[in-house]
Amino acid sequence: MKTFFTRLLFSLTIALLAMGTLGMLNEAAAQETKKRVSLTMEEAIQIALVENLALQNVRLDMDNANAQIKEGWAELYPKLDINASYTRNVRSANPFAGSDAGGLFETLGFINWLSFNEQARTDADAGTEPISINEYFLRQQQGYQNAGIVFESSDNPFSVPNMYMSGLSITQKLFDGRVIYGAYGASKWLKPFNEMAISRQEQQLVDQVKTGWYASLLLKEQVHVLTQSVQRAKRTLHEVSRQVTQGVSPKFQRLSAEVEVANLETQFVQAETAAAGAVDNLKLLLGIPADYVVDILDHLESDLDASFMGVSTAEAMITALDRRPDLRQATIGVELEKIQLQVAKSEFLPTIDAFANINYIGNVPDNRTVVRSNSDDPFSFTSSERDYFDSSYWDRSVNVGLRLSWNIFNGFASRQRVQQRKISMQKSKNDTEFLTQAIRVEVESALRGVRSAHTRMLNQQKNVDRAELNFKYAEARLKEGVATPLEVRSASDQLDQSRLGYLQAVHDFLVARSAYETAMGMSDSGIN
Repeated sequence: MKTFFTRLLFSLTIALLAMGTLGMLNEAAAQETKKRVSLTMEEAIQIALVENLALQNVRLDMDNANAQIKEGWAELYPKLDINASYTRNVRSANPFAGSDAGGLFETLGFINWLSFNEQARTDADAGTEPISINEYFLRQQQGYQNAGIVFESSDNPFSVPNMYMSGLSITQKLFDGRVIYGAYGASKWLKPFNEMAISRQEQQLVDQVKTGWYASLLLKEQVHVLTQSVQRAKRTLHEVSRQVTQGVSPKFQRLSAEVEVANLETQFVQAETAAAGAVDNLKLLLGIPADYVVDILDHLESDLDASFMGVSTAEAMITALDRRPDLRQATIGVELEKIQLQVAKSEFLPTIDAFANINYIGNVPDNRTVVRSNSDDPFSFTSSERDYFDSSYWDRSVNVGLRLSWNIFNGFASRQRVQQRKISMQKSKNDTEFLTQAIRVEVESALRGVRSAHTRMLNQQKNVDRAELNFKYAEARLKEGVATPLEVRSASDQLDQSRLGYLQAVHDFLVARSAYETAMGMSDSGIN
């Protein structure tokens, strides 16, 4: 039974090792398929200025603003409209229903009868004599029947079944204060307003990239410090184990050293995970795909220039107020509000338009039969069919003119809009003044922060030198047997804390310097 369990345990061990090896090979293969890119901070900044999605949206806002400017000017161009319609009058109401006006058209037959009789009396050569009205209508109806002519009755004598209309309408705005002031103001101020927004967004993006870059470098350096700490702890464990073997030190000291190594290895793994997460966040900021492996080439201590700290606070504030794009944007915002106020006031002015209309109209009946009487015999008729597009059914019309529109009273709505624009302009001025004061506070705070961080960095550098010397002495005394492992671990821990504290101070200085540059309106994007 014991042999069976031994073989089973051995088989499971081999299987687990095989699975672990296969997993490591698969992970290694996956890492090889990933694309690698090595970056410096300057390269990361340039990539972010091109690929960052938030900055791309700001640039799209500028493109949208340019389109709005062109849309505003479009109101001053002539408007051309083409219209076409077809109407089929299935049934049209008689416009004379309910009145005696329809009798007017009946009297037209009497007029023809009177004309016939007058000609019969006066023209002896015609050989005719006057006839009664009834006979006249009977003979006329007989003539229609002989010619095969049938008239369709309609409730509306003016109605035409088929009505066509097509036309070209041209309108040119001659004067509209709202359009003129709005288009001029937008073309003059909107572009620089959005350019300043992009400039400030770029500066803030550079600060974000630097902050993320320094955070990645800090975690990378912390991993390096913990790597050295683990190596020192293992050396201490080796020395303690040797002393325990020789019987010089008790076993609990070796056990304590082993616990120390395990704790440091756990911290090392946590630091590595945090460093990888910081790089992932940096990739997101730069717009680099997640499947890329990014190698950071710089070191945290590669650029510790602090020459700018000699600038006085007053000089720094003057420079910041001159360089900050957001302050320029706020100033332009006041001008835009002035334009909006002019647009609101222009509602009290008239608008003048010129127009021209060219129409082609067709009124085509279903029955296009034309009846003509014989000149020799008024009761003899002939008929013919006109073409659908006969010129008698189609005609043109052209009209031009000027149109003036002037609102005299709209319930004081225009007056209230003017008041609203005045309030908005005052708010814009207040925002500009507040931003000016905020910039002063921001610059002073940034300068104070960078000076404090620089002082801490120098102090921590001295402390690291002392901690390194202290650990060197403790390790040498342990080898000579005059120091305990506890003293060595204490010195090692002090060295780790000193190095981590120094790295944190360097990180804080770099972040504070980037914040100072951003507060001053400076960046690596070339915006000064």
